[in-house]
Amino acid sequence: MCGIIGYIGDGRASRIIVKGLKRLEYRGYDSAGIVTEEDGKLYIKKGAGRIDELSKELGFPEMPGKRGIGHTRWATHGIPNDINAHPQTDCTGKIALVHNGIIENYRELREELLKRGHRFDSDTDTEVIAHLIEDELKSGGSFEEAMRRALLRLKGSFALGIIYTEEPDKLYFVRNESPLVLGIGEGENFAASDVPAFLEYTNRVVFLDDREYAIIGKDFWVVKNLDSGETVEKPVQKIGWSLEMAEKAGYPHFMLKEIYEQPRAIRDALHGNAGIIRSVAEEVARYEKIFIVAMGTSYHAGLVAKYLFQRLAKKVPIVEDASEFRYEFEDLVDENTLVIAITQSGETADTLAAMKLAKRKGAKVLAIVNVVGSMATRIADLTLYTHAGPEIGVAATKTYTTQLTVLTMLAIELARVLGTAGEEYLERLEMELNTVPELVERVLKHDGSLRELAEYLREKRDFFYIGRGISVPTALEGALKLKEISYIHAEGLSAGELKHGPLALLEDGVPVVAIAPGGKTFDKVVSNIEESKARGAYIISIGNRDDLGKVSDVFVKMPEMDELLTPIVYAVPLQLLAYHLAVLRGNDPDKPRNLAKSVTVE
Repeated sequence: MCGIIGYIGDGRASRIIVKGLKRLEYRGYDSAGIVTEEDGKLYIKKGAGRIDELSKELGFPEMPGKRGIGHTRWATHGIPNDINAHPQTDCTGKIALVHNGIIENYRELREELLKRGHRFDSDTDTEVIAHLIEDELKSGGSFEEAMRRALLRLKGSFALGIIYTEEPDKLYFVRNESPLVLGIGEGENFAASDVPAFLEYTNRVVFLDDREYAIIGKDFWVVKNLDSGETVEKPVQKIGWSLEMAEKAGYPHFMLKEIYEQPRAIRDALHGNAGIIRSVAEEVARYEKIFIVAMGTSYHAGLVAKYLFQRLAKKVPIVEDASEFRYEFEDLVDENTLVIAITQSGETADTLAAMKLAKRKGAKVLAIVNVVGSMATRIADLTLYTHAGPEIGVAATKTYTTQLTVLTMLAIELARVLGTAGEEYLERLEMELNTVPELVERVLKHDGSLRELAEYLREKRDFFYIGRGISVPTALEGALKLKEISYIHAEGLSAGELKHGPLALLEDGVPVVAIAPGGKTFDKVVSNIEESKARGAYIISIGNRDDLGKVSDVFVKMPEMDELLTPIVYAVPLQLLAYHLAVLRGNDPDKPRNLAKSVTVE
């Protein structure tokens, strides 16, 4: 949700912060603001709207000062407007801060502070924090001590950037259940919600853990424990991403760029995990009770993993929304349990909560994650990275197919460890998996025809995506992509479920997208296509059998491959179709309304 960027050094802070905010706008774009300091005075400019508009209207780049903090907001408390935009300040105007997260006990704190004479201007939970620190300063001690006392009273999730006029050589940053990372430069230092915000200036980073805070100056940084105030030794890590990897590289949108990056990303996932997959599979093989927890697109990857584990390793994991897992399965988790958590960002609040529950219950936790050093990697006992590189578009594309790649590698190796599938078949499947990047490159050549199809479909209001077996998650993911960025109503479902209710919704011209690779359920899917066509549906089939063309209005021919690999490759035309429909309908696919890249609040 929300993006934070802070800078202190010899440069003009506001200009560096504006660049960082533009790279964080995918995290929130309801409103934005910047605070800088010069000669003991805070300069604050903020408002509702997009970064570019506000920057021109308010003159963000011309703000004075060599230290400052910026914020791009995704509203949780208080409607998006100028007053509720961050930064928020205290009564004295000496403290300003920005916040990502939710303060659960803000109402009671606000009432307490109102009784003590504090004046509130906004409807945000964030403003409470500024006044609470101000109130604690009256009790004496240093600003750092007052800040700690105040923050220890908060319940909820928060990442904070804080500036105080009377400490001109410092900025404060705090993490609790919302991401923050430091960027370590030469004569300048940074902090942000995500690495691309400062990657132009440094690739040396320090990841904060929950309940830690950092104090940074132009030539120093220190991390401390929020509860004890004691210094915490933290390693400086180097990020392998280049700035170009986080830029559009000539594509009109990040999403299209990231769709086209999938061959490279899948290769990186294969190469990056080749040396570790065996040891992880040996650990997974020890467990009979396996849960897979995730949300959104990552949940669909988990559903694919269920089919892979069943078919290859003869293990039947339970796949559950992370948001439901800790309420419905708490009593079933123990030291004999393995929990596989799938999260692109490694910061998804519901998934982190499920992982923490599993750890408390003594379970082993394996994380499938993209972002190095993210919170999920620090909670987990084992981690497999997807190596997708930074994904800026809100709708997941390359992170989904790399998740599927890693899970397929794991299922193959797990079957090998357990001896549940013939080695000859596993070797053949492994060889085919290594050709998937080339298969995706071939599928990307359908881009032009899919755009033409989108032209025809642009005014349609309802879509159905159907599949059988391992293609059901692909149908769900295709429908989700369409909903996320084109704002068209779409349903993904098992093709066999059609005549148990959804068939009543079909009428002339309603698009039905059938995911139909050759396999043991192919004939059944064709029967379901015929049922839909008989009700007047407009059939779009995605598969590798030419006879699909006879029953379809549009047939997207796919390369030959093992059915178990189709979820990776068949996701690509669905991503392209959703992308083109979004653009043709005048939507920004990188920044779909009401959504944020990392859901860091529950």
